[in-house]
Amino acid sequence: MTQNIMEAPHGMNLVIRCSDGLIYIGRFDQCNGFEVLMHDCDLWDPGAAGLPDSGPEHWVRETATYGVDVKHRDLRFDAHLVESWQPLGEVEKLR
Repeated sequence: MTQNIMEAPHGMNLVIRCSDGLIYIGRFDQCNGFEVLMHDCDLWDPGAAGLPDSGPEHWVRETATYGVDVKHRDLRFDAHLVESWQPLGEVEKLR
């Protein structure tokens, strides 16, 4: 994992963990220093109802195994919230 979202590769599916607890998984487009733009995304929101009891790590691994369950075609969020990112392809898959 790396910290600087400005170094993320364009067009690659990424797992982006943010300081507010949100986790974004989707195709990274760009970061202009203020906002991150992603496409074909899913989102883990710890405050949302109906999340699986297995937790965010299982959700990330499940997404790595089966693909992104696209819920947002285009998504923007504050770049200053990004704590880390990693390519989805580097996440260990479920067995």
